[in-house]
Amino acid sequence: MASDTDRLAFDVFSRECPSRSTLEHATGRWGSLTLGALYEGSLRFNELRRRVDGVSEKMLSQTLQALERDGLVLREAQPVNPPRVDYELTAFGREVTEKLLGLIRFVEGRMDDVLAARTRYDEARGGR
Repeated sequence: MASDTDRLAFDVFSRECPSRSTLEHATGRWGSLTLGALYEGSLRFNELRRRVDGVSEKMLSQTLQALERDGLVLREAQPVNPPRVDYELTAFGREVTEKLLGLIRFVEGRMDDVLAARTRYDEARGGR
């Protein structure tokens, strides 16, 4: 017997579609930065926290759990003392991150245009 998801045509624009939460996890501020940092290689939690400047411990933990649940990140606990936990991208996570990095690099390369647009916008509204 087929499950509900087997019969579902995935459509991110539908509020009921599970792809919407995965897209949100991968493209949200902390998700995209976490994925981008892990693209460079496996990192421990505190290494990842330092790399993703500004993320709180709680938010990074929640982000990693969501990304792991979606199959984008692999959490590997090492049986050593003190405990060691490494995070790395899955094959699916690498594929998603490659696409995200393309967008990130594109935006970074166009920041002069973005800053000019912000200035025009602010000036048109009496300066901010």
